[in-house]
Amino acid sequence: MNLFDISIILIYLSIIFILGIYSRKYIDNFSDFMIAGRNVNLSLSIVTLLGTELGLVTVMYTAQTGVNGLFSSFHIGLAAFLVTLIIGLSGFVIVKLRQLKVKSIPEFYDLRFGKKTRVLGAIILVTGGILNMGLFLKVGAIFIQTIFGLDPDSTLVFVMFILITLVLIYTISGGMISVLITDYIQYIILSLGLLLAVFYSILNLGWTSLFTSLEEIISISGSPRDIYNPINSMGAAYISWQMILGFVSAVIWPTAITRALSIKNPEMVRKQYIWSSISFLFRFIIPCFLGICAFIYFDGNIVANESLSLMPQYLKEILPFGFLGLVVAGMLAAFMSTHDSYLLCWSTIITNDIIEPLYGKSITSDIKIKLTRMIIIFLGIYIFYWGMFYEGSDAIWDYLGITGAIYFTGAISVVVIGLYWERASSVGAVLSLIGGLSSIIGLEPVRNLFGINMVNPAVIGLLCLGISFSLMIIGSIIFPDKENKFSNHKKKFKKQTNLFKKFHFLEISLFILFVFLPISLGPAKSYLSMFFSWKILWQSVFIFSVIAYMIVFLRFTFKGFLGLKEILKK
Repeated sequence: MNLFDISIILIYLSIIFILGIYSRKYIDNFSDFMIAGRNVNLSLSIVTLLGTELGLVTVMYTAQTGVNGLFSSFHIGLAAFLVTLIIGLSGFVIVKLRQLKVKSIPEFYDLRFGKKTRVLGAIILVTGGILNMGLFLKVGAIFIQTIFGLDPDSTLVFVMFILITLVLIYTISGGMISVLITDYIQYIILSLGLLLAVFYSILNLGWTSLFTSLEEIISISGSPRDIYNPINSMGAAYISWQMILGFVSAVIWPTAITRALSIKNPEMVRKQYIWSSISFLFRFIIPCFLGICAFIYFDGNIVANESLSLMPQYLKEILPFGFLGLVVAGMLAAFMSTHDSYLLCWSTIITNDIIEPLYGKSITSDIKIKLTRMIIIFLGIYIFYWGMFYEGSDAIWDYLGITGAIYFTGAISVVVIGLYWERASSVGAVLSLIGGLSSIIGLEPVRNLFGINMVNPAVIGLLCLGISFSLMIIGSIIFPDKENKFSNHKKKFKKQTNLFKKFHFLEISLFILFVFLPISLGPAKSYLSMFFSWKILWQSVFIFSVIAYMIVFLRFTFKGFLGLKEILKK
């Protein structure tokens, strides 16, 4: 990397860092620190949600997924898009949570099931969440080592230490305000950087030859596999698991739901999710595409355990000077953005949903902020330690899915059934949350410890989800609550127009499915293949994701700036 690129990176990161420190003066209370005082407008919420979700670790693990699964991996992004769009159209879960004015999922547990459920749920959430982000630091360090050509063995610890120090200083300073500032700027730079990387990839490899070259590489590899069809290459269980992860990423995962709970009013929440569905599609499809391009560029020659570093090696070789510095600066800002969002999320949940309820008295905002900052430091030490010593060969995406499942397999049933079934009880909620802990057996070291020869962690995740739902229902029926205190809070629910029902999306989808299945499985199958193929589908999805995302970028970027400016004024 030349001096010009390095200068771009240093100047950009310095500006981001100074702005984060400067944002400290805008924090007046714990609500400002945790959810920016619920002053986030629609445009700012949309762009900063992508800023958080499109972090360096996201780009890295998604590119790795593209290297391993090729175009069949695109189904993960499509699943996230469809699930998020349906949630936005229907308002399922998210609108009710925002109407309750809770600041977190565990706070909903308290309203619905009591303090014990809140504390237990928060402990499990934090356990799964901290394990989930345990490899973020290491992945970021691998990116820097690859881009700058550093020795992978001797410099890893040093690079990790520098990165976590910068992140801790930045996050401790400004809370959610600094997160919004970083996410907004990083969203702009990384969006432009990724689109430039896509442009240069197509320019170098060629649109048509990109597909023909990949098919040729696979055909002569000696281990042919289905490049396009996810059902053949990954299986129904894996695809089902991705649908669950799409729902979790949008609704249950705290860093995403925090944006919905921070937005100005409940009416905006559905619009946020409708537009954000495009962002969820883009954040997976584009890095996955770059991973596939890297696979093609290096002729499918992947040394063992190097699939994670293939994409940064590729960017280093194809991007011209200046553009490389811009993309790397965006990636590093994305690294900081994701870390500050996650550290803030877990630390504020520990303070707000574990320490304060156990203390039994209201804690002042100043003390809460100080406690949260101390917890952020301890979390940073853990991340540094875990990144150094964890050994596992699972793909990063699979690792994230199964560690997150420790929390969300129980949380899905508690939140969904708790909101929509009056007979849901606190005993059922506790049993469901504890049942979700069984997902930990999906971690590779745990599987090896107990001799579980199940290569696909998705099967374990689906089984644990079924167990949690069963425990929630059975526990609620056998041990009902004597008094339903939640009925008072249900008055806050206002009827919303369900666009999903209004325009008959379910009926239309079922009709298409019933028409399509007989044709695809019957004697006219060969005729259908003349008009449809997985290859054409993924080409269409890729083109749609790029065009739709450019529309989102043009529509909301400036309005997001005005929203950020308004928050800083207040």
